[in-house]
Amino acid sequence: MKISTKGRYGLTIMIELAKHYGEGPIPLRKIAAEKELSEAYLEQLVSPLRNSGLVKSVRGAYGGYMLANPPSEISAANVISVLEGPIQPVEGIENEEAPQRELWLRIRDAVKNVLDTTTIEDLAQHTEENVVDGYMFYI
Repeated sequence: MKISTKGRYGLTIMIELAKHYGEGPIPLRKIAAEKELSEAYLEQLVSPLRNSGLVKSVRGAYGGYMLANPPSEISAANVISVLEGPIQPVEGIENEEAPQRELWLRIRDAVKNVLDTTTIEDLAQHTEENVVDGYMFYI
């Protein structure tokens, strides 16, 4: 299973909205500028997020988008399923032989578990300082 830019940039939108949760609506142009992404593309992605009830839009000069629920109540799976569809490592699992079918189902369930248990709040609180650089080379 490969997550496309729809899923990746959709998570980016949600993470940025979570970082500003409670501050009012955030214009997509601000997210697009900060992340060097196409505002037009982000507009395409936010529409299904709004239609699914994950974000709310506010019109007007001070308008933009905001999360419809607290970031702790929105999982990465909510976002990915809206933008990418069901999580499925391969198509036609039901037609596979039993050993392979079991493998694909286990992979699907593992990925689903990670997405289900990771909230947008978890992702928004993650900073580059939390990343451990496991390699140090000295010459």
